[in-house]
Amino acid sequence: MDQPSAAETIALSPARRTPWRRWALRVVIGLLIVIVAIWLVLFVTKGRFLRSTFESTVGRLTHREVTVGGDFQLYFAPWRIKFVAEKIAISNPDWASRPNLFTADRIDSRIAPLSLLFGKRRFTWLELTNGAVDLEWTPDHRTNTWTFSEKKGGKPLEFPRIDTAQVTGTTVRYRDPRMRVTAELALDDIRSQDARIGKAVGVRGRGVIRETPFRLTAQLLSPDATANRGRNALIARMRAAGNVIDVSGTLPSIADIENVPLRTRARGKDMSTLLEIIGATIPRTRTYDVRAQMVKDGDAYRFTRLTGTFGDSDLTGRLTVTNGTRLHLDSALTTRRLDIIDAAPFIGYNPDIVATKGAQAAAAATGAGAQRLLPDAALPVATMQRFDADLKWTIGAVRSRKVPISDVDLTLALDRGKLTLSPLNFAMARGNVSSDLVFDTRPRPSRIGYDIRLSPTPLGRLLAGWGVAEAGTTGTVKGRIQLQGRGDTIHDSLASANGRMAFILPAGSLWTRNAQLAELDIGTFVQKMFEERLKEPVRINCGLIAFTVRGGVAAADPILIDTSKNVIVGRGGFSFRNEAIDMAVRADAKKFSLFSGQSPVGLTGRFAQPGINPISGDLLARAGAGLGLAVVASPLAGVLAFVDVGDAKAAACGPVLSGARASAQRTTKGAPRDDVGNGTTAKSKDGRQTEGQAKAQRKKFLGIF
Repeated sequence: MDQPSAAETIALSPARRTPWRRWALRVVIGLLIVIVAIWLVLFVTKGRFLRSTFESTVGRLTHREVTVGGDFQLYFAPWRIKFVAEKIAISNPDWASRPNLFTADRIDSRIAPLSLLFGKRRFTWLELTNGAVDLEWTPDHRTNTWTFSEKKGGKPLEFPRIDTAQVTGTTVRYRDPRMRVTAELALDDIRSQDARIGKAVGVRGRGVIRETPFRLTAQLLSPDATANRGRNALIARMRAAGNVIDVSGTLPSIADIENVPLRTRARGKDMSTLLEIIGATIPRTRTYDVRAQMVKDGDAYRFTRLTGTFGDSDLTGRLTVTNGTRLHLDSALTTRRLDIIDAAPFIGYNPDIVATKGAQAAAAATGAGAQRLLPDAALPVATMQRFDADLKWTIGAVRSRKVPISDVDLTLALDRGKLTLSPLNFAMARGNVSSDLVFDTRPRPSRIGYDIRLSPTPLGRLLAGWGVAEAGTTGTVKGRIQLQGRGDTIHDSLASANGRMAFILPAGSLWTRNAQLAELDIGTFVQKMFEERLKEPVRINCGLIAFTVRGGVAAADPILIDTSKNVIVGRGGFSFRNEAIDMAVRADAKKFSLFSGQSPVGLTGRFAQPGINPISGDLLARAGAGLGLAVVASPLAGVLAFVDVGDAKAAACGPVLSGARASAQRTTKGAPRDDVGNGTTAKSKDGRQTEGQAKAQRKKFLGIF
């Protein structure tokens, strides 16, 4: 068989390869024709026939329903993708309170095709008219409307790069059911060129947070960086319930504040109205101004580096607000100096009224009757049962004209309506007060307990604000108050209280003048005056000022003070119900006194206006007897009516210093005392009352006239 020559082989090779080249060229030309045809069809039809394809494709990618209710265009013009959609809407998940995540009257844009291939969407031109965005969280905060997945951790909405834009009429609605916040916001019109907006973008609007309306203004200070997915510097101001709250900082993305430190400032006339916005309650304050750094960490909002003032007092510390199943506040606060007026709200007083009109007017403002001191402001029972709190508060000193108070250490716990102040400790006049207070609002009415303990405290220092000088007064006092009552106000709880109050005076000294004026011993006072030794100390052997409280009425049980020269006893009592006082104090001398008004001194009036009545019925009777003797016999006989033979029985100090009741008191010889009453409000020596006296006193203590 003949083989082809080499020349023939070379001649056949180009002929064999020619069909493959032709086919490749034909394919390329065909593709170009198809592309041109597609381009031409899209250009001629503006791609309007792709509306349903666009709606279904985008809907499948976002797991949402997408609709275009007006004109639709999608084509190359000539090399950029032109996208136009009128009356476009992207739906919300079924759980959302509004049907659509996004709507707009018109979107007109140009898109760089290659940016879509590389996953970086770039708009060379965007015109957005009357866009509306609806952002909403689920109640459990597992997902939101701008996360395109039904599962937690789905992909959130990302903003494309936009070179040139004109955005007008944009509104945003934000809703957070857990925080109970709804806001309706409007953005300023935006115009950008070369991916630069150039000026701050303003936001304004209104909303409601936990039933409190607010107004919001904000500015995005770095819109250019925001448009290019960079930093987001912003400032915002909210006004709500008379408070002004400022927030500023830089966010990593426009909708991300998680673990980002933000500067905050709040100021207003009353800090309690600020906490009421989030559903918490504190005693009202005077004008306040506080600053802090806020960091959101999941459900917790942490305020650190807190510093500021309220009224004439300072405040530093930290606060954490956790918005979990139940709202919880956890704080540690420090105050260097607390003005006593700023402490008034802790017992129910309005501090502004206390500062301008006094405590009595402040009590009246709470609903208390005329001439009352105990506040009648009701505990916020409903609010106290909606949130929990833990507080540690230390106070260096309390500004007070009357009683020196310092080193306050308060631990507070609120758990489902039960408020406990334990311990509440402070130093008072070089003594220490320890207390445990419980306000349990769960039973109706509230169950309130008071347990206040006073360690030995110098009398001179304690009473310095009432005109008692420290010099010459070395006596001390210690005591305890234990009361249990029912009611939703301080007044009601004390008006129904049962318990005991006892103050013990160990051995010490008082000014002679104090003791002699208490007993109205005219003869001794005159002798001292002539001898110019008015400040000679009188020795206190022991003393007890105690009351048994039954149904809000306190009865002396007993009042017994034994000094080196006299024995002072008191009988009667007072009422927490209407704050009436009806007592008698009597001093019997242990030595002979020529001119003695040895008769009870009456203590009358009310807490707000107590009165002293040294002219008692007994004294008037003795004065009448003395006048009669002087007329009938001689002037010397008239003096006999005022002679005190000095037969007072000294007290056994054991029962006195143990705080025993009247029935347990004894003389130094061990005999039961018959001059301290029997623990009732009767003012007679034996503790008995006639039916008329009992009825009159009962009306006085119950406020029945």
